[in-house]
Order: sequence, then C-alpha cells, then structure tokens
Amino acid sequence: MKIRHAAGTVILISVFFFAAVPVKAVPEKLYSLSAVLMDAGSGRVLYEKNGDDPRANASTTKVLTCILALENGAGDDYVEVSARAAGQPDVQLNMQEGEQYYLEDLLYSLMLESHNDTAVAIAEHIGGSVEGFARMMNEKAAEIGCTDTHFVTPNGLDDEDSGGIHHTTAHDLALIMRYAIRSTTFLKITETREYTFSDLSGKRQFTVHNANALLDMTDGVLSGKTGFTFDAGYCYVCAVQRDGKTFIISLLGCGWPNNKTYKWKDTMTLLDYGNENFSYRTYWQEPKLPRLTVSNGIQSGRGLWEDAVLDGVISVDDEEKNRKFLLGNDEHIECRVTMKENLAAPVKKGEQIGRVEFLLNGENVVASYPVTAAENVEERTYMRCAREVFHDYFH
Repeated sequence: MKIRHAAGTVILISVFFFAAVPVKAVPEKLYSLSAVLMDAGSGRVLYEKNGDDPRANASTTKVLTCILALENGAGDDYVEVSARAAGQPDVQLNMQEGEQYYLEDLLYSLMLESHNDTAVAIAEHIGGSVEGFARMMNEKAAEIGCTDTHFVTPNGLDDEDSGGIHHTTAHDLALIMRYAIRSTTFLKITETREYTFSDLSGKRQFTVHNANALLDMTDGVLSGKTGFTFDAGYCYVCAVQRDGKTFIISLLGCGWPNNKTYKWKDTMTLLDYGNENFSYRTYWQEPKLPRLTVSNGIQSGRGLWEDAVLDGVISVDDEEKNRKFLLGNDEHIECRVTMKENLAAPVKKGEQIGRVEFLLNGENVVASYPVTAAENVEERTYMRCAREVFHDYFH
C-alpha cells in the first residue's frame, strides 16, 4: 500500500488486482464508419470506433419513436391516418388517409417492417404533429443522456430543420437502445417474428414479419433495428445476451448498396470480442481505514490532555459487497480511501469523515461510499475539563 499526501486529505490506495486471462485483439477491420459495443448493465463503452461522430442513422430512429409511443400512449388508442402519413415514401404499410388503427398494432408495423407511413401516423397521434413529436424525441434523447442527437423525422428519413440535419452518434444510439430494453413491451414487440392485424373497420388485414435477421444468426437476441437511407448507409442497433452478459451494439455507415451483409459481420465480430474479453467480477476489497486524531477532543479512556483517536465506519451490506462489474481481462479496479486531515472536535457519531472509492483502471469511479465517525468526540472545553478533574478528585 502506498500513501500520498494532498491538500487537506490523506489518500490511501490499495494494491491493484488483475485477471490473468489472455486478451483478444480489439477489432480492427470493421466495415462500419462508426461503431460502439456497450455494457447494457453499466452503460460503459467497451469498444468504439468513431463513437462520437455525428451521422445520419436512418430507421434506427424508430427505436425512440416506439419508446415515446409506449410511454405517452395506450395500446388501444385509435390512430387516424393523415394525408401526410399516407404519403410517406417506401417502405410503407400502404395505409390510406382517414383509416384508423390501434396504436399497439402500428407499433408492430413500425418495428418489424419499419414502415415510414406508420411512423408518421404514430408521431402525429402522440405529438400532435411531426414537428411536435420531433421536439419530444429530442427532449427524450437528452433525458436518456444523448449529447449529439438531433431528430427531425420519426422514421429516420434524411431531413433537416433549423436545428440541423437528422443525426445521432453510435454512442447515443447505443444509449437509446439501452434505455429501450428496460421496457418489457418493447422487448415483446421486437422479439416477435410475425404479427397479423387489421384496421379498425376490419376491411384490410396485414401481416408483418421481423426484418431483424440476427434473430436467426445467434442466440440471446433481445432486440434489434435495421435502417438504410442514401445518406446514412446501412445502420443497425441491437441488444444481445451472451453467457449472462448483455451487450448493446450500434453501427452507423456500415456499407451502402451491395454491402447489405456488412452489418451482420460487424455485429458478430463485436459480440465475439465482448464475450471473450469481458466477464463479471466483484470489485469489493475491504479497505484499511486509518484511525484519525481529533485535535482538542476528549475521549473516555484517554488522558485529559491527550487528543482523541477516532475510527471510521463504512456501512455496506453483503449485497453491495457482492455486486459484480463487467471488466475486461486486462482491466483492474483499485480501492482509494480519502480521509479528512486536521480533524477537530466536536465530532458527532455518523458525521462523514472520509470516502472510499473504487476506480476502474485508476481513473473512473465505479462505486463510492462515505466513511462516518464511529462515535461522538466532545470538544475539550474549560467546563468539560473542570468536570473531569472534579470527578477524578472525589471518585
């Protein structure tokens, strides 16, 4: 253990621990212009390639459209089709102006076959207009934690407004999918292989099939959404479970026509890399807390003119101590204890006197716990000393 001194603090750092597991080389030959592999549990980026570069993202936009509909509408809402919705370009459900549908049915059309007319009908129903819905989308994206996302259309068709062109980043898109898979209804919709429904009149019936080919390529696929426009190229975002680990993968600019399969190759490459190089490990190490001298403090069992000595306490239950964190084979977590210097009486039991932090690779804090005083320490005053002297003299 080594000790460092900083202004006003004493910092103790415990010995590192490492995993003696060989590391597979990071992916170098991805087709995607931008890519992110994210741990769904923590939101930590495990691998990225130009993850913060803004790019058009096509129909992967519909992940957020679906979430806003689920959060702001009801499945049995009546959605009426406007002329604007019916006039959207392919891919379409081919709805007609004036028709009505249940919102729940349209969400399957939106997510399974990526119908552009459906997206606009949903947006107008939830947001009052496409523009109103776009404002909701951007507010939600910011709430989720996106830092460079600006959506103009609910279907992801290339467009722009006064705020700029329709775009996101691979990192922001991964955050949106991470948020989306918290919804059991979203997962139910995007895992469905085939769905049949009709308009409210019952005159027209539709069957939609899931275009997420990854469902048949590997086990554990929770959700996925493809996309393509001429500006965006092929795009994809998905969530997959492997050996108890949940990964989010987002790909932007993954080839253009004649390269339709590139996104599946990149996805499998990133899945294999994540599964082989990351595993869950507990990070808790029992910290060694120094006893602190409390100047001008009086304490039972110590001389009247001796400064008090105070122990610190960390309140951490067994569940928290056993919590696991997804770590790379070559990564480490260290424990850092920071305690107050020049502690002076009075000190109350439970008062914070320090902090224990666990840092990933010595930099990013993954867990933090306060250190509190184990007991009260009274201030050494004239009256307190007089009482002690009187007590000792007569007893």
